[in-house]
Amino acid sequence: MDPQSEYVERLRPPGGRRSSKRDLIVNVFLQQEGHLSADDLVDVVRRDGRKISRATVYRTLQWMVEAGIARKVDFGEGRFRFEHSYRHPRHFHLICKGCNQSSEFLSSDIEGLIEEIAATRGFEARKSVVQIYGTCDACRTGRRGPAHKVTTELLFARDALRIAIATERSGLDFYRRAARLTRDARGRQVFQKLADEEKEHLATLEARYAELLEQDPELESHPTFLFFKGAANGLFAAGAEELSRGVDDRAALKIGIRCERGSHRFFKRYGERFEDSEGKRIFLEFAEEEREHLQLLMREYRALRDRQPKASPEAGTKRTRRASA
Repeated sequence: MDPQSEYVERLRPPGGRRSSKRDLIVNVFLQQEGHLSADDLVDVVRRDGRKISRATVYRTLQWMVEAGIARKVDFGEGRFRFEHSYRHPRHFHLICKGCNQSSEFLSSDIEGLIEEIAATRGFEARKSVVQIYGTCDACRTGRRGPAHKVTTELLFARDALRIAIATERSGLDFYRRAARLTRDARGRQVFQKLADEEKEHLATLEARYAELLEQDPELESHPTFLFFKGAANGLFAAGAEELSRGVDDRAALKIGIRCERGSHRFFKRYGERFEDSEGKRIFLEFAEEEREHLQLLMREYRALRDRQPKASPEAGTKRTRRASA
């Protein structure tokens, strides 16, 4: 059984009866891209002489929504459209009132704001819909974008890799700086080890990105899908800036721990939210890598603390007196 069929089987209600017509409609729907109205799906299903009633298609769409296979969206046209959830992360829409075309995006900043507002009001949010209406660039300027369509999954994988690469580059810069300024030999080795790992992982991610572009040479010309401002410039960038101002060995390790913990939480949090997709796998793989780095830094911080006990104020006063004598 292919992954798509397994997905549908998992979502089938317990005791739900199989139906060849329903399965046909579901499979046809999952093979489409974009946002289909019920009538659009009827037309697609009836191609090649298939005889299926409009009512059967409508009932199946409702079943897919209830089962979590499809999402219902309203673009203000006076009718609902449907998009599939399979390998399709939760996202928001920009809707052009000129051409009625929609484009998708996902933003951690918008999600964070929604969560903050809901928490402040004591509101338990179960579903959020963000739809922004206006005029697209093509209608406003006459310029046309890429001629061919691209799947959301491919855009998601592209942007997930971009974020991972940016994080890896900022991590590499951070650990190289930390290795140069750390005086403790063992701590310096740890930072250098992490820098070497970041360099190796960066090369792997860049190779994966090149392979992705081979699938679609025009992939980079399509608009950004993932708007994650905090991660776009690398999650270690602020930590590297702190190092440049001068810190001691312990402080360098503490900054590294903070950066790795933030990076791990970021990639794990969003990776677990996404439906099964290449982007999800990229995020969760990266989260696991950051978890291992975090544990290594925490072990080294404890070891350094044991090797270099912090001098008490009294001891410092005595040393000062001896020096002045």
